[in-house]
Amino acid sequence: MKLLFVLIGLFSFLPQMVFSEVQLEVLYGADNRHHIEDSPAPNFKILSLSTAMMIHEDKIESAFDGVLTKIYTEKLGPAYYLCSEEKYYQDIIAGKCSGFLVAPDLLVTAGHCITGESSCKYNKWIFDYRNDLILSSGEEDSVYVGSNNVYGCSEIINRKYSTISKNDFALIRLDRPVVDRLPLKFRTEGKIENDSELVMIGHPLGLSSKISYQANILKNESPFFFKTNLDSFLGNSGSAVFNKKTGIVEGILVRGELDFDSHDEDDCEIVKVCPENGEGCKGEDITRITVIPELAPGMTPTEPIEADPFDEVYDGTDSYSDFSDDDENIDWDCYFSDNDNCDED
Repeated sequence: MKLLFVLIGLFSFLPQMVFSEVQLEVLYGADNRHHIEDSPAPNFKILSLSTAMMIHEDKIESAFDGVLTKIYTEKLGPAYYLCSEEKYYQDIIAGKCSGFLVAPDLLVTAGHCITGESSCKYNKWIFDYRNDLILSSGEEDSVYVGSNNVYGCSEIINRKYSTISKNDFALIRLDRPVVDRLPLKFRTEGKIENDSELVMIGHPLGLSSKISYQANILKNESPFFFKTNLDSFLGNSGSAVFNKKTGIVEGILVRGELDFDSHDEDDCEIVKVCPENGEGCKGEDITRITVIPELAPGMTPTEPIEADPFDEVYDGTDSYSDFSDDDENIDWDCYFSDNDNCDED
């Protein structure tokens, strides 16, 4: 289930070969995206605290002696020529990718979001970018966030983007540990069951944090990724995709269906809608978290032998009732614990 506004302006920082491959997305059936603060699942609100939005440093500046950071924004609808009835038309946008914590100073995102040292250096990562935590600046085109929630990228530990295997991930080190929230749990062996239900948290098109749910797996054969019917936008790249039952991260949202249709009468864009089963549409691809060798030793699949002219191996240079207490079986006493008495899924 995924929404995609493919407008080159937002992702002009990507090489053309990467942008043409990474297409996001469209709606599958009903629109299941909601503000994270309105989510009926309090447990996933907790997990959202460990997710972040990427923003270029040109769109932020220090304020109030460094206590706050000012973020320059614009309205979603006018920025993307959307028809006025589209969801989130009046909401503000700022970032361009999503990511999530896997260790106090390690963050995972999509490989096409971090293309080299320059994108590491000139982009920042903001936690708590959500409607109930953003501070008004009194101006229409800007908001404030606490500077303690703004982090830089100090190092690319591993990064992969392949047009053959479709492998697409980046593992980066932040400029300092994140001390006021805990890393997410993620799968380290095996693969997700075909009948698992999925939840995604991220920043579609640079919007404030959104949760997308009631999604299922469409295909689960590739060792590198699985295909879903998640609802998402282009800015969801790098979003954490969770197993709803266990709360563990199963993968990273990376690409999907090409997505908007023109409404000729009003000369504006509307969201493309696909059936829930994905028939006639590409589906939305999720890079398996187990392909990252630093996170799942021994699980990394072998890349295809065929030469890939676009293969980029980083070399050091450039309705809410669906969420019920009975249905959500996450063991929260053990989620963030290393206790040996806690069972592994």
